[in-house]
This record gives sequence, structure tokens and C-alpha cells, in this order.
Amino acid sequence: MNSVFRSWRCIKAVFAGAVSLAAALSLSSCGKAEEGISYVRAMESYVYGFPLVMMGVTKDVMTAASKSGEYKAPINQFAHLRTYVSPDFKDVVRISVNSLWSHGFLDLDKEPMVVSVPDTKERYIVVQALNMWTDDFLSAGTRTPEAKFGNFMIVGPNWNGAAPAGVKQTFRSSTRHAWVLVQMSAASPKDFPQIHALQDQLKITPLSAWGKPYTPPATVPVDPAADATATPYDQVRLMTGEMFFGRLATLLKENPPYPADTDAIEKLKKLGIEPGKDFDPTKLDPNVLKGINKAPLEVWKKLAEGPYDAKGENGWITMLNLGRYGTDYTTRALIAWLGLGALTSDDATYPCAFMDGDGNVLDGAGKYVMHFDKGGLPPSGSGVWSISPYRENFYVRNATERYGILSSMPLMYNPDGSLDVYIQAKSPGADKEANWLPSPPSGPFNLTVRIYQPKKEALDGTYKIPAVKKVQ
Repeated sequence: MNSVFRSWRCIKAVFAGAVSLAAALSLSSCGKAEEGISYVRAMESYVYGFPLVMMGVTKDVMTAASKSGEYKAPINQFAHLRTYVSPDFKDVVRISVNSLWSHGFLDLDKEPMVVSVPDTKERYIVVQALNMWTDDFLSAGTRTPEAKFGNFMIVGPNWNGAAPAGVKQTFRSSTRHAWVLVQMSAASPKDFPQIHALQDQLKITPLSAWGKPYTPPATVPVDPAADATATPYDQVRLMTGEMFFGRLATLLKENPPYPADTDAIEKLKKLGIEPGKDFDPTKLDPNVLKGINKAPLEVWKKLAEGPYDAKGENGWITMLNLGRYGTDYTTRALIAWLGLGALTSDDATYPCAFMDGDGNVLDGAGKYVMHFDKGGLPPSGSGVWSISPYRENFYVRNATERYGILSSMPLMYNPDGSLDVYIQAKSPGADKEANWLPSPPSGPFNLTVRIYQPKKEALDGTYKIPAVKKVQ
């Protein structure tokens, strides 16, 4: 975040503290010192590799399907969500309810894929593609009129050649696999039929079939090794250190690190992990393995605690370094945990609040109000914005089936043109229900504001999101 979570500074402090501890322990116990030093390296390396492992597991789960459906599809095919996302869907964290989604994982090993996007006219659309390190390498749509629609060729790291006729632009993924996500704004369910027709025009075509009649396979074998019984979030969370680093070593074979990752790779080598090689924990010093297995719990603890330690503007924390992380491994890991697949700040910003304006944890047992002065709504160039509630990183089902306050809703404005949004578990009263955002019934929760195609004031800090105020 531009005002980056202080927890990430805390993580670094934990690393530094562990180093000091290890140095002290070395005076009395070389084994303990080795364990402490390995613990530090493993935490740093876990943060570095977390996005790749999360993407790898997500790919396995989201492609564990014999044919295309609403949420899952085989490799090189689109899945199309035909309604707003279900609150019970938990295979991807913190997904929005502004839009209907289409997505597909690509395998670029043998040849490029051509992604065809229809002209949505006035309907807001965002098309993005991420490599397996979660860096965006394609971002197009309403914000880019010159590349709002058409045929886009996505090539793998080793492909060389010319684009065929009819291809508008070529984009290169640095990894064998890539994830394409398409959002089309949906003001209400009345928009769904028109969006469905547009979704049906989205295509993924292998280059070898370009210019010919092509229909993807009706059914394909499902990888028997894919575990679709648990969410990617839970699968990664429950991995021991040696399981995590074993998966990371496997993924590094097809997803090479960046040239700038030299220091991170050197730390991995000291833990027995080398790109292109299998990880064999049986060859490690037992004290090194102890340090490795202690690391995941501490990193997940810091991920969960981090937002509560942050000091944002009016209780809101805004992260702008999205989708182009460079060597900012901590931010990259945080986004993989908090909002996998985030757009770059050119297309969206995602301010989050875990505490109210007075610094107290948001609790579903309380009642809250966000007051927007006249002219003070989120500054979106597209006019699309929303506010959504979460417990941890997921929706909690409610009886009203409302999981966001959307800019497209028929909201009730005050006589002076201002807007009050009521955030609470129970109805604020019939006269206020148009502006009611149901929160989870009790316990901590958090909020995300989405601002699509943010204006300058949303990016430079000029615009201040109003605080979440607790009321009686």
C-alpha cells in the first residue's frame, strides 16, 4: 500500500529479531542457532514464494473440471459466472459483486493462445492477464479505447514468431501458465441476459487453429492429482513448511524467477530449494527442517494481524503498488492472501477498513454509518464503485442476499445531496434499507471499497474515503 501495512514492517522486524535471537542462541547451542537462522530464511522465502504457490493451487482447483461451467473450466477454456458471485464461493478470495466474471487458465507451453473479446459498447469491461507470479501483463478494456476489444495473442516465455492477421496486440507471459480474467459491470440482474450474450462471444483459440473453425473439446480428463475438496486458501494455509517448499520447488521448474530475484533464490538454496530441482527434506539438517516447519504459522499470523496494526487515513488503507510488484515481495504476498488477481491501480483501487474511524475493530454486533458529502462519492472515471463486507477474506451469507452497496443501485440521497450507507447486521428500518449493507452478524469483519478506473484524486491521496462511524 502507499501507506503500506505496518504489519509488513513488523514482519521484517520479526525477521530481524529472529536473526538477533539466533545470534544469541549460537553462544550456547549451535543447533538452536541453525534452527533460528533457518526460521528467518524460511519466513522470508515463504513470503517470496507464497504468490506462486497460491496461484499454482488455484490453477489446479479452478481447472479441475471435465467441461466448462460457471466457476471452473479446463485449461484453455473460459468459465462464465452467469450471476453475481455466490457468497459460498471461496476458491478465490474477496471476489467482487460489481460484475459478472469470466476467467480461464492458459497453457502456453506448446503454442500461443488468442483471446477474443467482443465490443461491449457502453458496458464497462476490464480484461486482465496475470502470470503465475501474479504480475499483470495485460490490462485492457474501457480504460483503453484503442484496445477495448478484439483479438489478443498471449505467448509463453519461449515462443518466437509473428502474430497472424486479425490479431490486434501480442502479450508475453513470463510463465508457462497464465490466468485471464474478464469483468463486465452488471447494474442489476436485468443486465444478465445481455452480458451472457457477450460472455458467449469470449473465446480462447490455439494459434494452430486460428483462422479455422474451432470448438474446444466438449470434455477433457481431470487431473487426478488435483484436490478440489478444499479451497486453495485452506490448502496453502494447512501446508507444513516442507510441503509448501516442496510445492514451490515443483512450480519453479515451469515458472522461473525474475533476474532481479537473485538474493531471494540464494536464500532458498540455503534451505535446500533450487529452481529446476526437486526438494528433498530428508537431506536437510534436522534443525534446518525445524526452522522451515515453524515459518508458515508465523507468516500466516502476521498476514491476519497486519490490517489491525495498520494506520490508514480515516481507518482506510489504500494499496497502489498492485500487479507490478518488482521485488516488493511483501506487498505481492499480501495481495495473494488478501485479493488474488487484483487489477493494477490504472484500473482499480481497493481501500480496505478493518477498524472504524476511532481505531476500534469493526464488529458485526455494532451499527455503523459511512457519510459521503455531496460530491464526495468515490472518484471513478467509469462511474463504477462499490462497498463490500467480509469476514476474513470471504462473504458471509445473509438473508437479504446483498453483498455490496453498488454505484448502480437506486440509493436514497439526503435532501442536501449527501449519502449515508448503513452497515449493520439487522435492518436499519424500512426507510433506510435502500442504503443498507448487511454485515456479518457478530465478530470482526472488514470492508473493501472498489473504485474502477480511479481518477487522479483517488491515486494521489487527495480524496479521503469517509470514516466508518459507530452509532447507537
